[in-house]
Amino acid sequence: MLNTAPNLQACDDFYEALIAAHQGLSTPESHAMNARLVLLLANHIGNQATLLQALQLARGSAVPTTDQRATQAVTPVVPTHAVAA
Repeated sequence: MLNTAPNLQACDDFYEALIAAHQGLSTPESHAMNARLVLLLANHIGNQATLLQALQLARGSAVPTTDQRATQAVTPVVPTHAVAA
């Protein structure tokens, strides 16, 4: 069961650390860091049902089936800090 209630201690500090970890990275490096972070945290959670629920909530809809994945294009999201001012 995924805990969606506020649970982070010092959430502003974590957010600042997350943004700082991305500073100086190119967009591909930033995407790769995000992917590694997700995989590290997924390994820590370890429960398949919880991870699938998190994917569904993060996407904002049902996770697509294998057939749907093959026909849908992936549009990466560029972190706002990577956009030149």
